Amino acid sequence: MSKVISFQIPKTGKNFVQYQEDRGKHFYNNLHQHPQCQLTVIMEGRGQLLVGDYLGRFQAGDMFLLGESIPHVFRSDAEYFEEESDLSIAGNTIFLDFQAFNKSLQEVDEFRELIHLNEQINGCFKIEGETKTQILRLFLDFGSQSSLTKLQRAIQMLSILDMESENLISLNRIPVSRSLSERDGKRMDQVMRFILENSKRPISLEEVAEQAFMSKEAFCRFFKLRTRKTFTQYLQELRITEAKKLLLETDLGIAQVSYQVGFHTLSHFNKTFKSITKQTPKSWKKLN
Repeated sequence: MSKVISFQIPKTGKNFVQYQEDRGKHFYNNLHQHPQCQLTVIMEGRGQLLVGDYLGRFQAGDMFLLGESIPHVFRSDAEYFEEESDLSIAGNTIFLDFQAFNKSLQEVDEFRELIHLNEQINGCFKIEGETKTQILRLFLDFGSQSSLTKLQRAIQMLSILDMESENLISLNRIPVSRSLSERDGKRMDQVMRFILENSKRPISLEEVAEQAFMSKEAFCRFFKLRTRKTFTQYLQELRITEAKKLLLETDLGIAQVSYQVGFHTLSHFNKTFKSITKQTPKSWKKLN
């Protein structure tokens, strides 16, 4: 499957299963959507994962299941974009296009479970444990298999998924609003890029609204409708996500981390960290 242009949904073909291997300096870094359900394994690389109202991180070994037509981006960390960097990424993805069946799924009794499963995949899920182990086995040499074998393996993967299992961790607490218009998609991509690139300094509401060519009032409605968070809430979550990374991967003290991610007082950082994680930075670091 070719790279998806930001918010230009590719036409649905007649293939239920499409397979893609991403290799390079960084992952495709535009917020985008497509009508296929997506099962992705991160082989190499790390960065920010934005899916609907979810903001978190990804790293090598992670496996994610995304519902159809949900805006998302696996945005590699800044160091992957540096010219002199020798870092690289690798990821394998299976796209499942339920629309390719048209009405066939409804007419065949055995396929009714697939319809129900597709309806349940409304958001982003992280797959762990034995479920991930079983699916990884089916990923082996997937690209070199015949079309029939790919179809067989894909259906086997779906049969392994138990949406009630503790091995499927829902990253979106409430159902995700699917699909954005191309115009709104480009606006959101521009806004997200600006926030990510400037999160370590004070950002005013006026500044970010300008990125969307909107008034402050219109932008607040636009942003809240699509992320279910205010701009301030989203920015704080982004900074705390970055703080977690620094607490785990560096020897920086808590005060230094606080300043690095954009907080100007340690007390504000501690209060925000605890409100989001239910733990202090010190206790969170000890447990992780």
